[in-house]
Amino acid sequence: MIYAMLVACEVGFWVVLLSGLLSRYVLRRRTLGAVLLACVPLVDLALLAFAVVDMQRGARATIGHGLAAMYLGFTVAFGPKLVQWADVRVAHRFADGPAPARPARFGPEHARRIRGNGLRHVLAFAIGMSLLATAILVVDDPDRTGNLGQVAVGWSFLLLVDLVILARYTLWPRPEPAGAE
Repeated sequence: MIYAMLVACEVGFWVVLLSGLLSRYVLRRRTLGAVLLACVPLVDLALLAFAVVDMQRGARATIGHGLAAMYLGFTVAFGPKLVQWADVRVAHRFADGPAPARPARFGPEHARRIRGNGLRHVLAFAIGMSLLATAILVVDDPDRTGNLGQVAVGWSFLLLVDLVILARYTLWPRPEPAGAE
């Protein structure tokens, strides 16, 4: 059941996001668009609430239950940047906004962007781990919440890889290729 809810909330996330942007730029209803965009994190909050209630009612935690915490962490940490990214593109397409700037692919500016994303990942990790710990405390049954530890270990590994990449680009920024404009 949790996996069906994950899929439904993923679809819901994009529907709410696109509805907010289309309301803002196609329908020219800026207030409605702002309200819908503010509701984007509520989709992931509903997913997390479902996961905790599901475990409280006796379900054994699965990786899907852990993903609910990860989704909310990522939405809080990366959501504003994602909305900004989508906003620029929809504004350009539907409201004669400026063309989106291409992100730097080389040098210090590229390294700065990588660092920003790495720090957002650290924030997402902190939020997600806090939510996982809270879910474990609320359910209060180690036999049913044990799989949440696997999520924590897997996510810790991914964060470590991300931090290694961040360090690599910080210490040795990608040089611009010879002959590039």
